[in-house]
Amino acid sequence: MCGIAGFWGEGGKAVGTRMIATLAHRGPDYQGVWSEAQVTLAHARLSILDLDPRSHQPFFSADQRYAIVFNGEIYNFQALRKQLQEKGYRFRTTSDTEVLLYAYVEWGVACLEKLRGMFAFAVYDRQAQRFFLARDPMGKKPLYYTFQPGLFAFASELKALWQHPAIPRRLAAQALQAYLVLDYVPTPLSISEGIYKLEGGYYLVVDQGQPTTPQPYWSPPLPQKDVPPLPEVLSQLDTLLHEAVQLRLVADVPVGVFLSGGIDSSLVAWYAQQHSESPILTFSIGFEEASYDERDYARRVARQLGTAHHQEVLTPQKALTLVEEVFPQLDEPFADASILPTYFLSQFARQRVIVALGGDGGDELQAGYPTFLAERYTALVAWWPKSLLHLALTWAQRLLPARDDNIALDFKIRQFLRGFTGPAYQLHTRWLSSFLPEELAHLLQPEWACHSEAILETVLGPYRDRLPPSADAFAQTAFLYYKTYLQDDILVKVDRASMYNALEVRAPLLDRQVVEFLASLPLAYRRRGSQTKWLLKKLMEGRLPQDILYRPKKGFGVPLPRWLREELRKPIEAELLRPDPWFQPAIVRQLWQAHQARQANYRKLLWNLYTFKRFARQWGFG
Repeated sequence: MCGIAGFWGEGGKAVGTRMIATLAHRGPDYQGVWSEAQVTLAHARLSILDLDPRSHQPFFSADQRYAIVFNGEIYNFQALRKQLQEKGYRFRTTSDTEVLLYAYVEWGVACLEKLRGMFAFAVYDRQAQRFFLARDPMGKKPLYYTFQPGLFAFASELKALWQHPAIPRRLAAQALQAYLVLDYVPTPLSISEGIYKLEGGYYLVVDQGQPTTPQPYWSPPLPQKDVPPLPEVLSQLDTLLHEAVQLRLVADVPVGVFLSGGIDSSLVAWYAQQHSESPILTFSIGFEEASYDERDYARRVARQLGTAHHQEVLTPQKALTLVEEVFPQLDEPFADASILPTYFLSQFARQRVIVALGGDGGDELQAGYPTFLAERYTALVAWWPKSLLHLALTWAQRLLPARDDNIALDFKIRQFLRGFTGPAYQLHTRWLSSFLPEELAHLLQPEWACHSEAILETVLGPYRDRLPPSADAFAQTAFLYYKTYLQDDILVKVDRASMYNALEVRAPLLDRQVVEFLASLPLAYRRRGSQTKWLLKKLMEGRLPQDILYRPKKGFGVPLPRWLREELRKPIEAELLRPDPWFQPAIVRQLWQAHQARQANYRKLLWNLYTFKRFARQWGFG
């Protein structure tokens, strides 16, 4: 894994050097900068394949016409290399970087259809004075870009772009509103006005730095109406997963697996062990709080599979230290608190491996979230008038004691009822939200609240409008999960937490062919009654213990409700109650005091506000 940056415009090598220095955590092994005339390219390398210095980047074609900077891995590069050799290409290295460069030279945009991997890259054609940028289908690897007067620039992270003197650092009001609802800033927005994220499955062609519009090259298929025979589906999925995992075990450095004891990570560990002659290294972490701790499940799976298992405990004291490690590095507000254990797990695994396989993607592809079960009860309350919903919410909060357990009943009921306050297509997003759009006018100062009630329509509407009229409610929900929560929460969390520890995390369940197969299956193969991920569970029957397969989902929860009242109270309180130009101080104080008094579990709202205020102070937006 690596970091990339570049631009067309003034600045040269000096600015390129400053930009790539901010990405050294993504590539500690080597940093390279090249510049000529108006163009600068920079790269920070974490060596995974072909450790030879000849594979350093920026990497040039043999005729020096094309240059590439590349972040990611192309898992099928050896097959592509053979195809290119048959066409007469000669290779100087054994790296996937050189294969990717010549794939673009040979096939142009069409090369993207041939790639199986995770990537964000930029190729510069010195003769045509043209940039070609692309991001992998699911958006696993980050890529930001901006057009300013006389300047086009791109980078793996915002902090690199801010090093260019022509790029202003201004807070984007729409991004702030979206963040407060979603806990993350959704693509294509960024928190910095005028800077955008390139969407997964899109590419960008830029001639001589002139503004242009990103174009799509891939989109997940819609669920099909026909139900294929189960034996046929299981056989095909088994073949695809064997191949996806085997491809991701290829590396010139040690490889391990993240193992929580849930179905997704246990499945990945099972397939990985099938392709290893020795016990694979597996890693898990847990908590002192029993309702959040999954170490026992992970140990049982590890024993059954025969892996070399390692585990650690994230204590509240360590969490306090992690807050000071993680948040100074986050250059965009991000309120998914599971970034703390993900960072800790990455740090722990990095002591023994440089590459780890994870189970990300299973919930989105196989309807694994509790929200998909909650759908079964929507008919009970969907017809209620908003006044009755509001009354039910009020009484639920008064009558149900605020509990600190993982996904406690009071929290679930509150989130469930809040979901029905908007259009049907927003239901799942509202269930996952912190603040609701209609609450922002009370939370924000007036100058930041303009049109805030419509922020979900602004974010989700364009994705909804891409779907054909034939797409049913489930197809719409699945597509929105891929394009929002998966791309901008789950994958951002994994990328940042791992890259800050110079660890590469690979996701076999998000292999392009696996995604295309699973995404095309009807709901009947994802949810059966109260069972989510039904197909994955059927596939693993006889391979994993039944009680592991069919236990309730916990997720990577964090004991924030208690931590906010105890170990983390002082630093969080100091940040939350600090004066700022965005929020109504009385509302913030009211939320804080209610949580401290156990009148309600406001951990999501408070963590959302804290992470934004911490970000703003860190990066000079206050």
